[in-house]
Amino acid sequence: MEERKLLHGFLAESQKGLPPRRMKDSYIEVLLPLGSQPELREKYLTVQNTVRFGRILEDLDSLGVLICYMHTKIHSAKMSPLSIVTALVDKIDMCKKSLSPEQDIKFSGHVCWVGKTSMEVKIQMFQAFAKSCKFITHSSSPESFLPLPLSLKPSLPLVPAFVNPLVLESPEEEELFRQGELNKGRRVAFSSTSLLKMAPNAEERTTIHEMFLSTLDPKTISFQSRVLPPNSVWMENSKLKSLEICHPQERNIFNRIFGGFLMRKAYELGWATACNFGGSRPFVVAVDDIMFQKPVEVGSLLFLSSQVCFTQENYIQVRVHSEVASLQDKEHMTTNVFHFTFMSEKEVPLVFPRTYGESMLYLDGQRHFNSMSVPVTLNKEYLVEP
Repeated sequence: MEERKLLHGFLAESQKGLPPRRMKDSYIEVLLPLGSQPELREKYLTVQNTVRFGRILEDLDSLGVLICYMHTKIHSAKMSPLSIVTALVDKIDMCKKSLSPEQDIKFSGHVCWVGKTSMEVKIQMFQAFAKSCKFITHSSSPESFLPLPLSLKPSLPLVPAFVNPLVLESPEEEELFRQGELNKGRRVAFSSTSLLKMAPNAEERTTIHEMFLSTLDPKTISFQSRVLPPNSVWMENSKLKSLEICHPQERNIFNRIFGGFLMRKAYELGWATACNFGGSRPFVVAVDDIMFQKPVEVGSLLFLSSQVCFTQENYIQVRVHSEVASLQDKEHMTTNVFHFTFMSEKEVPLVFPRTYGESMLYLDGQRHFNSMSVPVTLNKEYLVEP
């Protein structure tokens, strides 16, 4: 603990006081030896003999943070003066051939954009093809997340710390950095137009009104009498919930629960929700906008609530809400919101909201679905399971 406090002297007072780094300085290649080490394969297998995507999410989270430590590495220090945590998983598109459990998987990635205290990492997975994803991390001073004994509660505030600037050496790197700037602008714009801050636009209001009218009972001609159209399900009947006890086994070096573990648990519940709703095995096609709002302390009770919020043809958009309550305090606090796009083997029912709150969830799900990069044609060989 005292050693971590001493690292404060390595922190720069401004970004100009840090040496610039190249993208190649943070470049890492890591091999997941599923093919060459069969004894490891059991941890990554589903019952259908496919790769567990939840396990891949855990690995991606660890690798994203490691890449950021490579970018900010100080050779004269035995350990990093920064505490780097994942703040956001921007987007993962699963639009290529699925991962085989009998072949090694290669991960490669590097820092592709930096702000003053944040970094964006681009990671690709290779197995005779490539899939890409983007992680946004934040850096903070060494006091922010001290590795405390389990009997102690971390109470120090999060203090942002500067990170090394990025030197661009080619037109390709300039394009990656420019895309990072655009991604930042897109996230800010998406947040500013959030339905928690602004009313739905005219087209969205029309959509909700037409859905409401389609559920009115023509026999009573009353706003109080609601009936479902054919092949439809009320949104309130599409929920699944789970509870996790946050044991020390799942903690990271900062004595908080590992973000990859939270992503895996949320994904698996989301998959189960899509499976229960669609009546067949769903396949993930996109992960979008995972925001880490609050850290999860060891010993907390983790409540996960999953809900189908939008459907179209074979697509199922699932939202998973995560909140925690300490054993001493029963007050619940939101920590994460996850958005997953699944595809079912067959066409799924339409989901209809009953209340205004559910209508906002429907529109939010529609927005995330429409942000998916490339629509996927259903093919079992081209998608992955939990």
